[in-house]
This record gives sequence, C-alpha cells and structure tokens, in this order.
Amino acid sequence: MGIFSRTRDIIAANMTDLLDRAEDPAKMIRMIILEMEETLVEVRASAARHIADQKEMRRQIAKLDQVQAGWIEKAELALSKGREDLAKAALVEKQKSGDLAEQLQDEIQSIDEALSACEVDIAKLQSKLREARARQNSITTRLESAHNRTRMREMYAGQKVEDAFSRFEVLERRVDMAEGRADAAGLGVQKSLEEEIAELRQSDKVDAELAALKARLHGPAAGEA
Repeated sequence: MGIFSRTRDIIAANMTDLLDRAEDPAKMIRMIILEMEETLVEVRASAARHIADQKEMRRQIAKLDQVQAGWIEKAELALSKGREDLAKAALVEKQKSGDLAEQLQDEIQSIDEALSACEVDIAKLQSKLREARARQNSITTRLESAHNRTRMREMYAGQKVEDAFSRFEVLERRVDMAEGRADAAGLGVQKSLEEEIAELRQSDKVDAELAALKARLHGPAAGEA
C-alpha cells in the first residue's frame, strides 16, 4: 500500500513531518519519490487520453457539420419539388446532427477544464518531486557523513588500532635488541696494533691541518707587528 492515496495527497503532503516520523528516513524518501514518479506518469497518461478524446470529438463534429450541410441541400431540393413534408423531415435530421455536435462541443469544453486541472497538478507534482529529490540528496550526504565519523571513531578507538600499536612496540623492541647486540659486540675488544697506528696517523693529519689553519689566521697579524 502506497504512502499517498492520490495526487491531492501528494500535493498536500508535508515531507518534513513524514520524514520526522519515519524510522528509516532514507527508505521513506525513496518510497516517496517512487510514488511521486508513478503518480506523475499516471497524470500525464490521463492528460494524453483527454487530448486524444478531444481530437476524436473534433473529427466527429466536423463530420456532423458535413451531415447537416447535406440535410440542408436535401431540404432545399425537396422544397424545389414541392415536397414540404420531405423538406421538414430533412430539417429534423439536420437538427439531430446539430444537437449531437453541440453535445460533443460541451464534452470538449469539459475536457479542456480537466486538462487545465491536469496541467496544474503536473506542475505541483514536479515541484514536490524536486523537493523530495533535494531532501534525498541531503539525507544521503548526512548519512554518509555519519557513517564516516563512526568509522573514524572505530578506527582510532577500536581493538585493531591497539593491536597495531602493540605490534609497532614489539618491532621497536626487536630493533633495540639488535642495536644492543651490535654495541655489545664491541665491548672489551682490544684494538690491533695496526688500528692504533692508523689512529695516530689520522691524529697527526688533524693536528697538522689545525696548525696550518692557525698559521693562516695569525700570519697577517704577526707581519703587521
């Protein structure tokens, strides 16, 4: 069973109230849009039938006009031959065709009024449908935002994050142990003779560069003195 019973219910509907009372607003707005679209199709189909009926009636009126013209010719012929009785009978038939044409014209007028009402209803339905689709976009955006916030909270506060940090701590501890073993491997190891001599040579080079640098810095000052 639909949310609305007819076009007038949709036009008079307060979507804010409907959505506020709905347990699942997203589902409700989808149902509303679907029913509005179906109703709009039905109203357009009704308008199309009215237009088709009008075209058929206008064709019938045109034929009846021709029939009336034919009876007038027959009445004139009967009078020209002195047959007033036949002329009168022909005019009676003409009148019947004229009455039927007037009835059809009245029906066309009624259909015109129905079509005007359909046009107004279609415009209002389209407006309501645009409103519903705008609400749907808003609801969808809000739901996505809420779901994203929930996922972020779960990401930062959940067990998975705690497990990940625990694994990081284990890895860091393994790195500390590896570095500790490397440092410990050098404790208590005496340097070889070649290593000590190499260090002395390196120290001599550094001392020589230092002396040269001092000489460059203090040389000009000593010349001035």
